[in-house]
Amino acid sequence: MTDWIHHSFPGHEVNLVFARGMSGDALAAGLRALSREPLACGEGGEWAWAVHDMLNPEADDYDLVNYPTLRTDGGEIVVLVTEPCSAKAHGPDFSYYRDGRPILHFSFEDVGQRVGDNPDFLSAELLAANLIGPGAECEAPEDEGHDCFDHHDEDENRLVKAIADFFVLPSPPLSAEVVAR
Repeated sequence: MTDWIHHSFPGHEVNLVFARGMSGDALAAGLRALSREPLACGEGGEWAWAVHDMLNPEADDYDLVNYPTLRTDGGEIVVLVTEPCSAKAHGPDFSYYRDGRPILHFSFEDVGQRVGDNPDFLSAELLAANLIGPGAECEAPEDEGHDCFDHHDEDENRLVKAIADFFVLPSPPLSAEVVAR
């Protein structure tokens, strides 16, 4: 994913969670109830945010977090899983929940394969950012020494920016110096 998340918590594979319709304290408490201690959390705009370890090996908990169980009472949750399996080199993924329902989910590896109650929820924004549709594929010929992976990070940054801009997500001060609540 982007450097601002990969290098902010060395030695941690983290998820970044945003919640609209609940306080930062409520989000942190909800994550703790799901065995995920926030490494950092706060609030910005209409959103609370938290960064937590993807897994909890101390509790022998290697399951994915069940975000819809966070009590949002009509709220929204945006999740960026930054390294779903770094050892196997799986790409990051994105999920959006409203009222506990999975509205949209996709892997950064294949933005064209979106699932959820409304898989086209961000289609206009993804299309405008050239992440899906005509012009989304790299048109540089591979045989001329071009490696499409060279602009992989740029593509991920555009994807994160499209998501953040659409939801008007705050820019959390993602660093190890931020104190968790």
